[in-house]
Order: sequence, then C-alpha cells, then structure tokens
Amino acid sequence: NVMVWLKRDSGQYWPSICHTMEAAVTALYYYSEERRLFCGIDTGMISEFELSEDFNKITHKRDYAAHSGRVNAIIYNPKLDWLLSVSRDKYMQWHCCETGQRLGGYQANAWCIALEFDEESKHIFVGDYSGSIAVLRVKDDSSSLMPVTTLQGHSGSIRCLAWDPDRQLLFSGSFDRTILVWDIGGRKGTVYQLHGHGDKIRALHYVREVSKLISVADDGFIVTWKMDVDRVETKEWLESDSCQRCGVPFFWNVKQMWSDKKIGFRQHHCRKCGQAVCAKCSENTSVMPALGFEFPVRVCNDCFETITDEDRQTLATFFDTKCGISYMNYHHGKHLLATCSTDRSIKIWSIELVMKDNLS
Repeated sequence: NVMVWLKRDSGQYWPSICHTMEAAVTALYYYSEERRLFCGIDTGMISEFELSEDFNKITHKRDYAAHSGRVNAIIYNPKLDWLLSVSRDKYMQWHCCETGQRLGGYQANAWCIALEFDEESKHIFVGDYSGSIAVLRVKDDSSSLMPVTTLQGHSGSIRCLAWDPDRQLLFSGSFDRTILVWDIGGRKGTVYQLHGHGDKIRALHYVREVSKLISVADDGFIVTWKMDVDRVETKEWLESDSCQRCGVPFFWNVKQMWSDKKIGFRQHHCRKCGQAVCAKCSENTSVMPALGFEFPVRVCNDCFETITDEDRQTLATFFDTKCGISYMNYHHGKHLLATCSTDRSIKIWSIELVMKDNLS
C-alpha cells in the first residue's frame, strides 16, 4: 500500500489515501512542488502518480518498466526532468519523464543499493552491495553515461549516500557501521571517517543550510555531525612484524621470537598515528572527534600524551530513539525529521534546536 497521511485539526495524523500496488513498494520519491510521486516496487516497475491539491486523490500517470528486480532507490530531478533508479538487478537506469523513454543505464557487479545525483556537474553516484561506489558522468549532450572512477573503502555493503553540492563532498553509509566522507571536489583522494553508530547505517541526509549531516542506524540513534569544522583524514594502518614502539615481536614473527627468546604478542593499531603496537604500548583509549571517533578507541601511549581536552570536544549530537531506524526523510523548511522504525511505526521529530546548536 501507498498511504498519504494528513494532520487533522486535532493534531493527529489520519490516512487520506490508501492505494494498493501490485507488489510491495520498496522505494519512494516525492516532488512536493508538482505533487509528483514515484513508487518503485519489488518487481522492478516504477509508477508515477500525481496527488490532488487537497491530497485526497491519487492519479496514475505513467509506468516505467525500469528493472527486473527490486527497486532500491529513486531520484527525480525536476530541472532536467530525469528519473534515476537503482535495483537488485545490478542496473542503474536513466529515464526521461517527459517522454517516458529510457535514456541510458549502467550495469554494476553487485546489487545496486544507493543512489545520489549532482545536478550541476551531472555526476551520478551508485553504491552497491559489494561496498563499491561507481562514479558516472552524463555527457554534455546528454547522449550517454561515462564511467569516471570507482570508490572503494567500505568493508560492508553501501546502504545510503548523501551529497554536499557546495563543497562537493560525498557521504556514504555502510553495513560496516562507518560513514565515509569522500572529498570529490578536492580531487586528491581525501577520505574522512565518521564513527558514531554501533550498528548498520541505514540512511543519511545532508542539511545544506547548516552544514550538518544526519545519520540513522539499526542502533536507534539519530546523529547530527558538524561538517563545517576542520576534520583530519584517518591514518592508514601500518603493518609490521614487531611493535613499532618497543620492538617486541608479534606472535607470527617466529624468527625474532626465537632469537630474542620471547613469546610473541598480539598486534594492535593506534587510531591516531596508525602504527602497529603491542598492548603494553597502547594501554589507553580516547575519543578523537576531529578524526571521526566519537567513541573511545585505542591509541598508543605516545599519542595519548598529545591529546588535549580541546581535542576531545565532541563534533556530533546523539539522540537515542530506543528503536532501530530503517529509513528517514528531512523537511528543510520546518526542521522536521520523519523516521521509519523497526517497530513498524512512523515518527516525526522536531530537530530545530539541534540544527541551531541550542540544545540544553
């Protein structure tokens, strides 16, 4: 079912429309200015509807035979009148909404899960089940798609994408519980990490006017991240056969263990410098928000001494909803956040204070 809920004079929401589709609805996109609604279903079909001015009637306009599998994400661009979609059939499809014709497509190596689009540069970002993000560009004459590059950094499948058009930052959320910030505009391959969730990331939304990223996950937390601050790229983990601080061998370094007559130790890594260290040389933990670590993580003893109280100041706000969240949508004008929870409820949150940094 596709349902439209209206807020009555009593303050309660009641359904004004309940429209039954031929299969389960798996993706939605609503363009409020023209009241156009796009519904992707489990069979791969995308249906376009128009809502009446009083939101009491829904009119079917067109069907797009876009995919052969579940539609996972839809984006409609009103300026170009394009419809973009991704599916479990491993395809990203590109349609013209004026004619209904297919303009092009892209085949990935795994299920296509997430989708994002930059109108100005006409770049399309497709996140897939393998953890890769394909970057595509529409040619200047809009005749075809051209692959640009593939971004790889997640160890789990991509679940959601968000885009900052001003600084050209791409945000990706994954089942590996991390959010990666890709500096596309900088063209230097810079990637920042955000660690604040304890379970799979489900949805992301970038609020352009306040430079904040909103994320939700299966852990039930709504997190807002400050993105107008100087963040530091996370160091890559170095590999070594012995501790890079005190020199003791790790347990697989049989040669040094035999020569030093010592038992090998387990290898750890400092999250600040990336060096391979033993447990004795990394006895401390600390938060490092500038590096994206909002939870305490292991650091070596030398790096721990350099971390100041100012370095530990949080750059994110956390709110526990007490229930896993599977999806969200944000209304920019009213600062309202709608979430779909695993208890099958839709909740509407006012987060105006969070957006304005006035939380008490």
